[in-house]
Amino acid sequence: MNNPFKLLWLMVCAKRPRRIKEMKAVRDGFWLRGNYAALTFFGYIVVHSQQEADRINARTTDESSLKRHETIHLLQALSTHNSWLCFYTLYIWYYLRALPQNRHRRNAAYYLNPFEMEAYEHMYERDYIEKCRNGANGWRAYAKMKPRERLKIAKS
Repeated sequence: MNNPFKLLWLMVCAKRPRRIKEMKAVRDGFWLRGNYAALTFFGYIVVHSQQEADRINARTTDESSLKRHETIHLLQALSTHNSWLCFYTLYIWYYLRALPQNRHRRNAAYYLNPFEMEAYEHMYERDYIEKCRNGANGWRAYAKMKPRERLKIAKS
């Protein structure tokens, strides 16, 4: 699916976060850049190759830390008024606020994003998804901190 218009179609046809029971992996090398393994895109997990998409789709959330990480983003969207628009707006806001920290750590704006901090913290906990069925709110504690404070946590 290296066609950017197919992803735009996924966005137009997106379900509200609460209505998504299982996130499906799809391949798209156009939107997924750099060293990132995957990204959450309106309820889908976007990966580099079809083989990776097939591997993720064959596994349950309990078996795959990557799938669990992306599912946490789904639950975070649920906690932001069950809205992808609110989730992505906040995600971009926190990313931009942390950009100055990139001079202290490579990709700091990404790693210091409260949504990413929660997802990385809990992606290896097999029961975290079940605990957060009504929305993952751990990101809110990180969001109250200034990016510089989050950088101290990330370095420790």
